[in-house]
Amino acid sequence: MRERILVVENEPDVRMLLRTNLQAAGFDVLEGANGPEGLAIAKHDLPAVIILDLMMPEMNGIEVCRDLRKHPSTSRIPILMLTAKEGKEDMVDAFEAGADDYVTKPFSMRELVLRVRAVARRKPDRGGGKPIPARAGLISLDRADMTATIRGKKLGLTSTEFRLLESLVRRAGTIQSRKTLLSEVWGYQANLDTRTVDTHVRRLRKKLGPAGNLVETVWGSGYRLIT
Repeated sequence: MRERILVVENEPDVRMLLRTNLQAAGFDVLEGANGPEGLAIAKHDLPAVIILDLMMPEMNGIEVCRDLRKHPSTSRIPILMLTAKEGKEDMVDAFEAGADDYVTKPFSMRELVLRVRAVARRKPDRGGGKPIPARAGLISLDRADMTATIRGKKLGLTSTEFRLLESLVRRAGTIQSRKTLLSEVWGYQANLDTRTVDTHVRRLRKKLGPAGNLVETVWGSGYRLIT
């Protein structure tokens, strides 16, 4: 079954470029010309991945992303933010709103398709075997439905945040470099800014609450989970 990708982009030429290349890569493509339209399509059709333009009239990409993350049905759909702005603050804002990845215009369609394929793979495991839950201290993970709990209280993590926490839990006590985490969590080799990892770790710590201090920064090396 072909996976559906929702493209929310107000520039018709960019939508057409994305639609043509994504269809050639084997995806079905849904399109929204603005934020409210994209939100409505996302909540109705529940696509595998959303490509979301940052700069749009009526409702910008940050606002759309936050709205998607508030609703249970769309809160875990991977979101790839697309923008012509390259500033650090814009990237951080996108990640803080819940975006999984961030691509600047002009972009390589080959790299974009690779990123879409990578985030599309971040799904709950629905296979026949039941995965063994992972545990580290107060934190418990269930790979079957990609949920994390602390003392029985479920955390509202995005798919990327879950994969980041899973990587830290499964290698608890071991330092993981930013490059290792980029490969492990984001699922592909690319010259992705390592600030991507830093911003997601900061967001993950907030969601972990009192257990956030268990994610230790090892200066000059990376991160590790203290047990």
